[in-house]
Amino acid sequence: MAVSVSASFQIFGSDSSPPPSPGKRCKYVGQSVRALPIRILWVGKKRSQGAQLVFDEYFEKLKLYCSVNEVQIRSNPKNSRSDWRVQVEDEDKAVMNLIRPNDWVVLLDERGQDLGSEEMAELLGDAGNTGASELSFCIGGPYGHGQRLRERANLCIKLSSMVFNHQIALLVLVEQLYSMNDLSSLCKN
Repeated sequence: MAVSVSASFQIFGSDSSPPPSPGKRCKYVGQSVRALPIRILWVGKKRSQGAQLVFDEYFEKLKLYCSVNEVQIRSNPKNSRSDWRVQVEDEDKAVMNLIRPNDWVVLLDERGQDLGSEEMAELLGDAGNTGASELSFCIGGPYGHGQRLRERANLCIKLSSMVFNHQIALLVLVEQLYSMNDLSSLCKN
């Protein structure tokens, strides 16, 4: 489910920007940044009713600011009764089949780079300037990501030092993306 928004550029540091947050100077002040469509690929089972309500709320808000969609890849533990690596390999293959050659791929992983909100905003800006056609965030299943996806990823980040299940990671990601709908609020003029 993708929704297009007519504005594809955001000007940082414009006069109509809200007051900046304290912090380092944003490298995109006064520049246009190409907004990429966002796709969230996540491995897991159906969301709980409570998680679904929260997800829907943030996802609908996020769609007002950018083109975004999600793709669920169902984990298949019955293929891996004797070896969890078989499950990771199956999930890896399914995710890799959905990634296009010109996607900017961001893995969410407990061992990834720790980013604050300003660095996350810069990541979105950087991705828009790469020539990529889409920004794909990947959330792994219970045993993590496969080797092919790790090698394909442009960046690997973590949402927290704590380990989250896929439902919580998805909620945190969508909330963070929504909170960055006005990236200029993170930039110091």
